[in-house]
Amino acid sequence: MFGWEFPPHIAGGLGTACYGMTKGLAANGVEVLFVMPSASGDEDQSAVRIINASDVPVDTMSTTVDEFLGKVQFVHIGSNMIPYVDPQDFTTMVEEERKRQVKNFRVQYGQKYKFSGKYGSNLMEEVARYAMVGATIALQHKDEIDVIHAHDWLTYLAGIGAKQLTGKPLVVHVHATSFDRASDDKIDTRVYDLEKKGMEAADKVIAVSDLTRNIVINKYGISPDKVVTVHNAVDFSGRENLEVERGVRDKVVTFLGRVTYQKGPEYFIEAAAKVLKRCPHVRFVMAGNGDMLNRCIRHVARLGISDRFHFTGFLRGKEVQKMFALSDVYVMPSISEPFGISPLEAMQTYVPSIISKQSGCAEVLKYALKVDFWDVDAMADAIYGLINYPAIAALASRCGHDEVNALKWNNAAAKVRNVYESVINK
Repeated sequence: MFGWEFPPHIAGGLGTACYGMTKGLAANGVEVLFVMPSASGDEDQSAVRIINASDVPVDTMSTTVDEFLGKVQFVHIGSNMIPYVDPQDFTTMVEEERKRQVKNFRVQYGQKYKFSGKYGSNLMEEVARYAMVGATIALQHKDEIDVIHAHDWLTYLAGIGAKQLTGKPLVVHVHATSFDRASDDKIDTRVYDLEKKGMEAADKVIAVSDLTRNIVINKYGISPDKVVTVHNAVDFSGRENLEVERGVRDKVVTFLGRVTYQKGPEYFIEAAAKVLKRCPHVRFVMAGNGDMLNRCIRHVARLGISDRFHFTGFLRGKEVQKMFALSDVYVMPSISEPFGISPLEAMQTYVPSIISKQSGCAEVLKYALKVDFWDVDAMADAIYGLINYPAIAALASRCGHDEVNALKWNNAAAKVRNVYESVINK
């Protein structure tokens, strides 16, 4: 299994989902070798064996360098990409780049790469190098493995390389697509190409919701027969019910997630302003970090609600649990959310939740209030109702808690195991 992150060091829901999935697979009798770019050594390996790609030298290929590069057909993506060249120059440039790769590869053959495992400016370069090291790891463990499982576009090249060198079937897991991260006309075409390449090379594609499955079929041209929906769950083990002391009597309404376009933070701010006009004794919290954080701070200031708004920055682990313990309402106004694990975490701690209809988890949650992300009036009404009508809040709290506790990773993992068996048998 190729991933990019694993708890406790995570940047979002991908690492959390990988953790829950691997524990569920272990409970279903599946042994997982989990490869990640940069392991810290403090990851929970009770249900999984972690291989740190930064520790693996690229020196175990049974083929020559030329054959390896030819088989994997992986192109090292330099940071200085040239977008506009004519076809003849492009062909020449690609051939020169291939020759340079072979030459450099000979020098680097046997070396280890130190991956950051982050999402920085040289991400594309790390993705390409991870493919090379990942293929090597798969070849090392060829006799142990039955199937290759790659999570999200960052690991698809590694999955393709591993499949081509070992002949084992490939399953790719789509947690988000380019169309979730940006509007149609602003998608990163390099990422889209890697996503499409991974989906086409896969024997099966797992989508985290029917919403995502439809995007995979309609936007990437993948056959519906090949795409299976397996909804996420939440891992509640190791959680404790925190007793927290509140410094205010006001009701607390929380947004928790990346502060990016996809998550719809500005709709949350607009709804907050509408609620505060009718109900001043409320505080709003934006917990998270992202490229829209400064813009959101300025938006709050322009609306004149800074004294009612709190920005916490990125929260992890116990801090997240503490934030939910302090919250009376949780809101996820995502513009496009393939699944969305945070509402499940909120509801598990008895926090009534409001989610956008444009989220995958809306397919499985009956006791979360659902609104269109753009309908800030409906969002404001839902917030107002939950903080002013105790009976509604109590119903959403109690039934929501029971509902998410029934969503087990073991059940999701059983469906994933069925997918494995279908590609192995094929």
